[in-house]
Amino acid sequence: MAAKVFVSIGKFGLALAVAGSMLNSALYNMDACHRAVIFDQFCGVQDIVVGEGTYFPIPWVQKPIIFDCRSRTRNVPVITGSKDLQNVNITLHILSWPFASQLPCIFTSIREDYDECVLPSITTKILKSVVSRFDAGELITQRELLSRQVSDNLTE
Repeated sequence: MAAKVFVSIGKFGLALAVAGSMLNSALYNMDACHRAVIFDQFCGVQDIVVGEGTYFPIPWVQKPIIFDCRSRTRNVPVITGSKDLQNVNITLHILSWPFASQLPCIFTSIREDYDECVLPSITTKILKSVVSRFDAGELITQRELLSRQVSDNLTE
């Protein structure tokens, strides 16, 4: 009689452990400064952006794609020519972060490694176009103007 009770308690405990494990694997936590885009197997990428907290997506149907929205630094070294055709070694220090409202669009068009794909090519192109307007002496004396023009072009 006691053996049957222990067997039934063991089966109940096993079933409870399996159910708890499945429930725990379906939950996900969003940390501070992180956002998620929900990918649905039937509808594709949803337009909503999920903020901080604990969420329960539909298992095997919805998958969260988590983005880090903290500002990140990046150094982009560029060798370019000035207005007087001298080679200039210049390094651009960039602080970048994604706009949370644009994450579904960023994910559908560029994917998760958007900063690795976009930033090197855009910064190189903008830096070369701005530096080519100055000669070597002006690059030293008019650093603020150069910095402002690069910043304005990158913001556009």
